[in-house]
Amino acid sequence: MELRLHSDLFQQYFRLSRELFDELLARVGPRIAKMDTPFRKAIGPAQRLAICLRYLATGNSFATIAFSYRVGHCTVGRVVREVAAVIWDVLLPDYMPAPSTEDWRAIAEGFSQRWNFPNCVGSVDGKHVVIQAPDNSGSLYYNYKGTYSIVLLAVVDADYLFRIVDVGGYGRTSDGGSLYASAFGEGLRDGTLGLPEDEPHAPFPWPPGEQRVYNYRLSRARLVVECAFGILSSQWRLYRRLMGVSPTTAETCVKATCILHNYLRVMTLRRGQRTPESYHQSGDAGDCLQGCSRMAANNATREALRVRAHFASYFSEEGAVPWQVRP
Repeated sequence: MELRLHSDLFQQYFRLSRELFDELLARVGPRIAKMDTPFRKAIGPAQRLAICLRYLATGNSFATIAFSYRVGHCTVGRVVREVAAVIWDVLLPDYMPAPSTEDWRAIAEGFSQRWNFPNCVGSVDGKHVVIQAPDNSGSLYYNYKGTYSIVLLAVVDADYLFRIVDVGGYGRTSDGGSLYASAFGEGLRDGTLGLPEDEPHAPFPWPPGEQRVYNYRLSRARLVVECAFGILSSQWRLYRRLMGVSPTTAETCVKATCILHNYLRVMTLRRGQRTPESYHQSGDAGDCLQGCSRMAANNATREALRVRAHFASYFSEEGAVPWQVRP
């Protein structure tokens, strides 16, 4: 492969370095290898991984990628589905394990130290991944922006790592509905996520001016998940195109990109390397990665109002930072 002679071109083509490609191949190769038959020679694991990564990196049609690799477009579709599923299965235990109670505490410490927001165990948001209209689906996937989509719901830590993802919700569902129907939302309701015990705080009044400070600090912490989506769509450009695949294939590819996002960030930082600046384009999450709507009444509960008042007072007193009072 001539690309291997040029590290920069290899990085641009596959969105990861030669070293990380080889390490990923060593992990998934045994699971994606096929046996030769008396009639034809099987596509090797390196080429199968290359085909999948090229689709995730560009979002090009299967026919376009088939011309590049001189295989059938149906073969490309099958390879992408199979390899993406294996990438998720192989990397999940190491790069997106279910958080334990100690993990939640570490996440909260990260938000407190890096983003000045205490007792935050994750930044949560949902995005619409735009797909072509599925056959005989009616309005299930039709969202409020007039496109067809599946929902990516994510919980992100202070270092832009996806800690929990839920993929495949119907596009017609609001962000609150997606959260309620997800396994994460169910775990929140029944208390099975292993979250740390509540830390008691005395009630405080809400003097004038505290609401603006609270809104700023909350928005700053919430921006973390928006930045993570921006990094994801900047690196894997299939989010910048309409995905002309079935919802099941789209779900498999989205999960593969999320786990690859964690894999690349962890491995890059572990080796003391700097994450490429092009991955930090948080201002644009891609035309085909759209925010979820809020279609309910948006009325906060009394408990939520009480918690908000506690944070507002904390941010204006002992938890204040110098730049929050700038006009």
